[in-house]
Amino acid sequence: MANEQPEKHQFEGGCHCKAIRFQITLDKLESCDCNCSICVMKGFLHVAVPASCFVLKTGQDNLTTYTFNTGVAKHLFCRTCGISSFYHPRSDPTGYSVNLHCLDNYNEIKDKFTHEMFDGQNYEANLSAYKQTHVQNSCKNN
Repeated sequence: MANEQPEKHQFEGGCHCKAIRFQITLDKLESCDCNCSICVMKGFLHVAVPASCFVLKTGQDNLTTYTFNTGVAKHLFCRTCGISSFYHPRSDPTGYSVNLHCLDNYNEIKDKFTHEMFDGQNYEANLSAYKQTHVQNSCKNN
């Protein structure tokens, strides 16, 4: 059955004050724990989501952006509660990295995801190898 489509998983999530709400569609339940300075400080567990699989439901006007270093990554956070539930990562500036911790019912769904480490302290040296071993999520229906 070569034409079988992967199972699609939909999740909703948002920030602490609920001003920002989003929905994602995934066919791979993978997360990544990065050890770079900002990810460690934020407690961010990355779920890579292509732009076509991400829907911002509410809160566009409540998002604000922080950039540093190369300025490519756009770290978005809620201007009310300060939570960073997703951002545009340097590895895929047109896509999203969603914080697994910010998905609804986190404690019930966390064990469905695989968890891998990424050495973000040595980002350039490790990114190409990481991309070669990880197939990105796709929510296309064809």
